[in-house]
Amino acid sequence: MKRHLHLLLFLVLGVVSCAQSIPDVLEKYNDHTVEYITVASLDTLNTPMLLDARELEEFEVSHLDHALWVGYTNFNVETVQEMVPDKKTPLVVYCSLGVRSEEIGKQLKKAGYTNVKNLYGGIFEWKNQGRPVYDQNQQQTEKVHAFSKYWGRFLTNAEKVYANKSNTHGQ
Repeated sequence: MKRHLHLLLFLVLGVVSCAQSIPDVLEKYNDHTVEYITVASLDTLNTPMLLDARELEEFEVSHLDHALWVGYTNFNVETVQEMVPDKKTPLVVYCSLGVRSEEIGKQLKKAGYTNVKNLYGGIFEWKNQGRPVYDQNQQQTEKVHAFSKYWGRFLTNAEKVYANKSNTHGQ
């Protein structure tokens, strides 16, 4: 009996220590150089430009309404400067959780944009709160590209779509 209790305690502690939340991930990977904006606060922002900092494959599965795809791996700040010449324009950058979007936000700030925010929890938090997303045909969808099974565990309120890659930890 005592052995079973020890085993149970070990399993419970193991699960609890492995459990992470979106705040844990953002604390671990981000340096907070780009101000966060919450999903709820985004509603109060006056016509922000939404920039999707995920890969094109992710964007095509679903994205926030009227978001512009800027990508991550092949991000080019000059492309944004052509699309958004006024550097005072409110920009909200998002990705899956908020890690890649912070990196893109840093580049935008370095390029002189003065009103850049990072969507806290990204499209995962957006969808977890029951907000709508749209596919490449601008049709509402329940699908969200979950990037990988490792990161997909943070997406709890959508149909998860995975790439054909075997990527397990990149974000």
